[in-house]
Amino acid sequence: MTEQISEGLSETTIAELHELAGRYPQSRSALLPMLHLVQSEQGRVTAEGIEVCGRILGLTEAEVSAVATFYTMYKRRPMGKHHVGVCTNTLCAVMGGDEIFERLSGHLDVGNDETSEDGQVTLERVECNAACDFAPVMMVNWEFFDNQTPESAIEVVDQLRAGETVQSTRGATITSWREAERVIGGFEDGLVDEGPAAAGASLAGLEIANERGWKAPPLDASGPEAGRESEGQAAAEADTRRAESETVIEQSPTDVRSEETEATDD
Repeated sequence: MTEQISEGLSETTIAELHELAGRYPQSRSALLPMLHLVQSEQGRVTAEGIEVCGRILGLTEAEVSAVATFYTMYKRRPMGKHHVGVCTNTLCAVMGGDEIFERLSGHLDVGNDETSEDGQVTLERVECNAACDFAPVMMVNWEFFDNQTPESAIEVVDQLRAGETVQSTRGATITSWREAERVIGGFEDGLVDEGPAAAGASLAGLEIANERGWKAPPLDASGPEAGRESEGQAAAEADTRRAESETVIEQSPTDVRSEETEATDD
């Protein structure tokens, strides 16, 4: 059993798709958020969603499909109410991410990118969540759950399935995958300031600096204009050095020997 799929895009959503297209100088740049908005209503990227996005942006259905099938955040099969992504990239895997995924897979009786029978949870292995200092990390509807264990991950999933209120460790109260997709699509839900954005290991360097009175070096004494000039000079020098090195690289040892032989013959 999966979450019910909407039969068709509502007039409100179609109007919002047009609004997204109008936010960009080049309307086709709106395709990514538009596909997220489609998912927020229909629970996946549907054939209808592809056709509507293409019509609004002046793209072919093949062009829209190429994007929708390239990025893993776009789903072509119905999703559960919640998306649970377990990071199994290198550091999280070493710290226990693989075990967390396997335990959740057995607990929910699903494989990768499959949805539990009650339609509540879609489980997925995901690549780096950019939170290595909190490994192993799990995400629910793209909200962080840090320093997880198999037991804590199962507890979170059971709370979600029971309809209980669940708070991420560094983010908002969990709503649903569809609601999160609407936010990613560009329509705020008012929860952006819930929970800390940074904590623990992420702030360790700042705390040490404060304890020891360390401060960032001051700007150049000559003022910001001089700083910009020196930056420009450094960039120019770097370009010159790169060009010189490329010239040397392009001239192989064989070329050098050939030139020396020709000079001797002359």
